[in-house]
Amino acid sequence: MQSNNPVFRNSEGFSKANAYGNQMYGGNGAAYSGYGSDPSTWSVGSPTGGSPTQVRRSTGPMTIDSVVQKTGICVAVVAVAALATWILTPAVTSTGNLSQIYTAATIGALGAFVLSMVNSFKRVISPALVLAFAAFEGVALGGLSKTFDAQFGSGVVTGAVLGTFAAFAGTLAAYKYLDIRVGNKFRTIVTAAVFGMVGLTILEMVLGLFGSSMGLFGFGGLGLLTAILGLGLGVAMLVMDFDFVEQGIRNRLDDRESWRAAFALTVSLVWIYTNLLRLLAILNNNN
Repeated sequence: MQSNNPVFRNSEGFSKANAYGNQMYGGNGAAYSGYGSDPSTWSVGSPTGGSPTQVRRSTGPMTIDSVVQKTGICVAVVAVAALATWILTPAVTSTGNLSQIYTAATIGALGAFVLSMVNSFKRVISPALVLAFAAFEGVALGGLSKTFDAQFGSGVVTGAVLGTFAAFAGTLAAYKYLDIRVGNKFRTIVTAAVFGMVGLTILEMVLGLFGSSMGLFGFGGLGLLTAILGLGLGVAMLVMDFDFVEQGIRNRLDDRESWRAAFALTVSLVWIYTNLLRLLAILNNNN
């Protein structure tokens, strides 16, 4: 089953066929009998008839523990970079100081966007690029959170952080205990909606450069609607992430693919946080 999500589409193992092309039985991860031998024993001979040489060294299969560990590292990098940005940027006391924070947030957002595209379409995942993405994302979130804290109060940032982890835990519990199944139609709708939201964000940024705005991501009624829709999309993205991680573990992907799963989960968590932050700010602003 081919994924619509570019993060997982470039990893052949995140499908019903394993990474070596053998079809998998649904549920136990075993290949059809009679089709080849254990892939770990495969090798090629040298052209001169010498001894076989190993093509690729496996680091072992991906496990839930390895995914959790890599995701924890990525989230920690985001948090450290965000905290460093918050501390090192000047206090929000004037327009000039606010401009410096906006500059830091913009640089972080642009760097994170470029690296997210690279990581999404890169066939062989790079841990260094995933961590670089997390660092840039942390800079962007640090600047954004600091401006929201100054404008709406510290309760907004704290609530968004706690709400993000609550959304993650609640979605994981629902996925596990309600036995949620992800179909192709669901993937297509969610992926299209995410790309549509990203496109609207870019359009709003371009219009902002010319002093115009549609108010899609402001603090009015339309901004409230997009924040709620964005939050719902973030939860749907987590469901897709859990489904693909489950398939990857079942198909016994190489442990390196844990970084791909960690990248996808980090993107979903950041997405949820930013929309929660906007939602709480709008609700706080209307009180």
